[in-house]
Amino acid sequence: MRLARVGPVDHPGGMDQSPTVRGRRLMRELKRLREASDLTPDEAAARLDFSRSKIYRLENGKSRIDADDLEDMLDLYGVTSPERDALIQLGKEARRRGWWTRYKDVFSGSYVVLESEASNIRRCASLVPGIFQTEDYARAVITATGPWLTREEIERRVTARATRQKALFGTRNPCMHVVLDESVLRRQVGGPDATRRQIAALAEVAQRPEITIQVLSFAAGACAGIDGDFVILDFPDPEDLSVVYVEGLFGDLYLESKGETDRYVLAWGHLAEQALDPAASLAMIADLAEDSR
Repeated sequence: MRLARVGPVDHPGGMDQSPTVRGRRLMRELKRLREASDLTPDEAAARLDFSRSKIYRLENGKSRIDADDLEDMLDLYGVTSPERDALIQLGKEARRRGWWTRYKDVFSGSYVVLESEASNIRRCASLVPGIFQTEDYARAVITATGPWLTREEIERRVTARATRQKALFGTRNPCMHVVLDESVLRRQVGGPDATRRQIAALAEVAQRPEITIQVLSFAAGACAGIDGDFVILDFPDPEDLSVVYVEGLFGDLYLESKGETDRYVLAWGHLAEQALDPAASLAMIADLAEDSR
C-alpha cells in the first residue's frame, strides 16, 4: 500500500494539554483517592497549597500533573506501595512525549493521542479516512477543506498525516473497522489519477487482517450515519472507557459517558448491518480500481 510520503518521526510522547489514555486513568484515580479520603476539592487544595482550579484541572485532564505534585497528592491521600509505585509509574507514562508533539500545530485536539493507544477503532466515513489517504488525495482534501492554508501549511499537514500512518501501521496495527459511503469511492478527489491511486490503495489495505472495510451502498438508503461521521475508540484496559469522536468544522466533540457512547455503538451496529459485507465490499473496491485503470 503506497500511502502518503512519510516524513521523519519524532520521539515517542504526548501532545501538550491533550490527556493520553494513561493520563485519563490517572486523573480518575486521583479523584477517587481524594473522595475516599473524605476531602472536598477545596479542602484538598488548601492542604496541598494548590488553588481549587488546579485541583479541578488535574482531576479533569486540563493540566498534566508533574512528578512533585503527584507525590504530594499521594502523601495527602495516604497512598502506600504497591499502589503508590503503580501510580507514579502511570504518571511517568502519561507525561511521555510522542511523535505528534512535533505536529501540535496540526493535530490541535486529543484525537491522535487517543488513537495512538486504541486497540480497536470503528469509523463511519463519508471521505477516505486520513489514515488511509494517499499523498495526492490527502493534499487535495486538505487544500479543499482549508482554503485559508498556505502552501507550506498544506504540505506540513500532508507530512503530518503520513507520519501518523507510519506510527499506526508501522508499529501498532490496531484493529480497524470502517464503513465507507459508496460516494467516497465514486467522487473524484484530486483528479482521475489521484482518485485511481486512492481506490487502488484502499483495495490493498482492505486485505490486511486487522482491517475491515465495508461499503454502504447507495441502495441502503437512509442509515444511522447519514447525519455525520463519527469514530468509536476502544482501549485494551477494560477500565479505560470508550471514547466517541465527532469532528466538525467549528470544533471537535469527545463523548465518554456510557449513555452517550452506547447510542453510538448501537448506531454503529445498525450501520454495519446495512453495509455490504467485507467480501462484497472488497469486490466493489477492486472492481472500481480495475475500471479506473
